[in-house]
Amino acid sequence: MSNSFPCIFSFFAGAGFLDLGFENNGFKVVYVNEIFPPFMSAYRYSREVLNLPSPEYGYHEGEAGDITKLTEGIEAQRLWELIQDCRKSHHILGFIGGPPCPDFSIGGKNRGYLGENGKLSAAYVELICRNLPDFFLFENVKGLWRTIKHRLFYESLKQKLQQAGYILTERLINAIEYGVPQDRDRIILVGFQNNFIKNIGANNLLLETAFSWNKQILYLQEKVFAYPWSKSEPFQQDSILPCPDGIPQELTVEYWFRKNDVLNHPNAKHYFQPRAGIIKFAAIDEGDDSKKSFKRLHRWRYSPTACYGNNEVHLHPYKIRRISVAEALAIQSLPANFVLPENMSLTNMFKTIGNGVPYLASKALAKTILDFLAINVKML
Repeated sequence: MSNSFPCIFSFFAGAGFLDLGFENNGFKVVYVNEIFPPFMSAYRYSREVLNLPSPEYGYHEGEAGDITKLTEGIEAQRLWELIQDCRKSHHILGFIGGPPCPDFSIGGKNRGYLGENGKLSAAYVELICRNLPDFFLFENVKGLWRTIKHRLFYESLKQKLQQAGYILTERLINAIEYGVPQDRDRIILVGFQNNFIKNIGANNLLLETAFSWNKQILYLQEKVFAYPWSKSEPFQQDSILPCPDGIPQELTVEYWFRKNDVLNHPNAKHYFQPRAGIIKFAAIDEGDDSKKSFKRLHRWRYSPTACYGNNEVHLHPYKIRRISVAEALAIQSLPANFVLPENMSLTNMFKTIGNGVPYLASKALAKTILDFLAINVKML
């Protein structure tokens, strides 16, 4: 193999959180697929702000971003041709993506593989099996992995991938392990083509040990959740509360609010104004996240899972309002200079943030894959 870099074809790209983590770890994103135009616009805008180049094979949105069209017909043929073109340069080639997951979410629609979103997981696997990238990453909610009726579907997807020649490794990760100020479980499935594994001189029987899931973990879950985190206290607007001893401050929302200077961020003023209910906002204790809706974050604790749709209302720890887009981006551990466009609707801003893979988690996953490749591929 010639000197080269791993190329990424990204699917269900959203605003690009997962892609950014890969890109900042030595991968090159060459193809971006997203069916929802507002998300793709946000992806393009954020890249301009970050001074990142456009993907070599372009952005594929709307009709062209419909992943079901990539398994047959004109779009499928075009994708195949782009992949063959990429292979001419002897690049290692990977697919990454997290198909929309409400149909597998315990708190979501729970329609499973029969739901419109559920079908997209099968389409993504079909896409992998037809195009045979050297490796892939599949991300989804833990309900796909943990719920019995969904687990059967998940195992059938794995079986299909194995039949297509993939050696698989998986882990239920929590974003907090990688330094994200958020309790967020996700199942991550990674696969390497058997022939690719042989070509790079790796032993496929030892993939589980060679692929070091634990190397990038900064905080062990059992230790993180055992710290003496603040529970809740009466809400006081603009109150001052010192950080308690004995907790990792860098895993708290307040640390990230300050780190990203959220009050001076371009998205600082982007938050929902309540039509009514300010009295209710003030009545909820700081740190009370016990209800499905109207959770108030605690400044000196990590956030519950960033999920801002379906009546999930996350309140600012010490202000009488919902959290801002800038604050939600910080909770997803995005760099301070990551910005969403002014003309994007608030609903779409919060939706793309909630759907995204936390940036520090995506960086860690990318580094884990890169380390595996570096160990086994002399060119890296």
